Amino acid sequence: MPKIIGLTGGIGSGKTSVARILEEKGFPVYYSDNEAKNIVNKDSVLKEKITELLGKGAYSDGVYNRKYVAEKVFNNSELLEQLNHLIHPAVRIDFDKWVAAQDSEFVFKETALLFELKLNLQCYKSLLITADDNLRIKRTMDRDGKTYREVEAVIQKQMPEKEKCKLADYIIYNNSDQESLRVATEAFIEELK
Repeated sequence: MPKIIGLTGGIGSGKTSVARILEEKGFPVYYSDNEAKNIVNKDSVLKEKITELLGKGAYSDGVYNRKYVAEKVFNNSELLEQLNHLIHPAVRIDFDKWVAAQDSEFVFKETALLFELKLNLQCYKSLLITADDNLRIKRTMDRDGKTYREVEAVIQKQMPEKEKCKLADYIIYNNSDQESLRVATEAFIEELK
């Protein structure tokens, strides 16, 4: 069985950029958030449970209504926790099947909530991508067209970077350009071997 490396980072940290570099270097990467988006649309039992929890607006013409769901759970931590308890076991099953199909020594599980959901406990090691808050906010504003306050609200909901740094086995600081990020990622790969 491959060794699982948990890959995480807050919004705008650059974890997806690191994931792409890892893929270029031949490492399989499981994108948890993307797979969750697929699963909530494919799994009929899950669809039923989400609709029971959040109402008919959770799906529009059979497609997961992310905007509606986000509005329902953003300021309701209890409802968000209930939703996570529905989605995460389905993603876990999908991930386990994916891992079993890999033949690499190391595989990466890219997920924003690695430490929040204690998924790091199921991993061989964890890799945190981090950057200064102002830089993360600017990147996210540029990428997603969100306002400063919108991005800041998301960051406030996430585990503080200092706490993540204490939990991570490896940390890449992404406060510079793409080339520096590539060099740091390649150095991490060498250390992993």
